[in-house]
Amino acid sequence: MLAPIQVVECPRDAMQGWKHQIPTTEKIRYLNQLLKVGFHTLDFGSFVSAKAIPQMADTEEVLSSLDLKGSSTKLLAIIANERGAEKACSFQQIQYLGFPFSVSETFQLRNTNATIETAFQRVKTIQQICSSTGKELVVYLSMGFGNPYGDPWNEAVVFEWAEKLAVQGIKILSLADTIGLASPAQVETMTGYLVEQMAGINIGVHLHADPKDRLHKIEAAYHAGCRRFDGALKGIGGCPMANDDLVGNMDTEWMIRYFQHENDPVSLNENEFKTAIQMAEQIFTS
Repeated sequence: MLAPIQVVECPRDAMQGWKHQIPTTEKIRYLNQLLKVGFHTLDFGSFVSAKAIPQMADTEEVLSSLDLKGSSTKLLAIIANERGAEKACSFQQIQYLGFPFSVSETFQLRNTNATIETAFQRVKTIQQICSSTGKELVVYLSMGFGNPYGDPWNEAVVFEWAEKLAVQGIKILSLADTIGLASPAQVETMTGYLVEQMAGINIGVHLHADPKDRLHKIEAAYHAGCRRFDGALKGIGGCPMANDDLVGNMDTEWMIRYFQHENDPVSLNENEFKTAIQMAEQIFTS
């Protein structure tokens, strides 16, 4: 029997590169609405440099006003180093920490100011911090389908790093198409390989795509056996550290309908979901 699909809603990814500063009160109101929907996980904020990602400077203030009563949704915060991990782990409300581990040296330096090897050592330390505080570390294999910098890349390199991370006790690995380079064939081949070869590891996908190829990428991951999918309402988002032109996230509403079409529905509160969509339309206006 297949495990239930886990939908990770990523308002943090939608907000972080948004061109206008979103008021803290609006973030709180939106996140509290998303907590009513029934997503598996809410990627709500990040403990990173406010200078690098000013939109996330109020994460701690936002967290203090989230209403988790009656919500089954787990909170995930993005971190980039040990200091951020220690900060995130000090909050009882947070269950998951997410670390962007790039297989591109250039992007690792741009995103976390570290080489790949330094980032790997950070992962080992952060995993220890998580283990000692009852948190779980999610590692994103960013630039997992190639990169625009000319850095060496092939599937074997990605799989090798995935194995090294698993040895450190990481139980959730997410293949990240950071700037939307992946072809559907790549998504299916690479996701399928990891799902098949890494029993006991929850393999997810964090795919970026424009509307014309979202269907094919999500189909590829789903039919490769993936059960964990990141998305954002309205398909807003992308990594501001990777490119000036943000490539959107998978549209969560569209993904939910796709899973229904496959007779593999996700259990959500439809009324609260509709309200969240309406709020997203108000917040993310040009």
